Amino acid sequence: MMKGAHFPATTAAFALLALATFHLVSASDPSSLQDFCVALKNTDVFVNGKFCKDPKLVTEDDFFFDGLRMPGNTSNAVGSKVTPANVEQIAGLNTLGISLARIDYAPNGGLNPPHTHPRASEFLVVMEGTLYVGFVTSNSDNGNKLFTKVLYTGDVFVFPVGLIHFQFNIGKVKAMAIAGLSSQNPGVITIANAVFGSKPPIKLDVLTKAFQVDNNVVQYLQNQFWYDNN
Repeated sequence: MMKGAHFPATTAAFALLALATFHLVSASDPSSLQDFCVALKNTDVFVNGKFCKDPKLVTEDDFFFDGLRMPGNTSNAVGSKVTPANVEQIAGLNTLGISLARIDYAPNGGLNPPHTHPRASEFLVVMEGTLYVGFVTSNSDNGNKLFTKVLYTGDVFVFPVGLIHFQFNIGKVKAMAIAGLSSQNPGVITIANAVFGSKPPIKLDVLTKAFQVDNNVVQYLQNQFWYDNN
């Protein structure tokens, strides 16, 4: 079990090794054409990716992030907190095609709700606790087949790019996992938030027909506060 804010060096090394292996086989971002392309953040020009910082101005801190040391606050509606470590937090990840995230789960039902990463596959390593995880296939010959597994400390599970997936803490104690993602900016779409919490809201006629329920059910769901745990 973890003690304090730091997780054991062996499990951290295991997570990083898994991420490195994962990147070799499934990175989705374009490869770098130089040693590195540290993201330049102070620009008003929008491009597909990030501009490169002058290499002469790059420092060690451009490749460093200490935000995964501390547990995330799980005192919220879904009982989980995702702490990302992508190009927005680590400028040196630009063009490298990888990122990380720490996910903390409250005891007795902490949930990382069904969501999808439009630009990345995910490699989940359980660092502490017991998680029920799963993903659903697309509208294909499998017919939205659900794949699930109960994971324990040290177990790993892969969520293919773009597919809806989730993690649920079935233990009586807190849980924590590290996710490796095959993009510097994987993106996230939380299904319930997107469908019922969009701004402006999706028309009632669309949702009542799609979900085969009456207006009152849809209005009730649209009036809920859809918490974003990212």
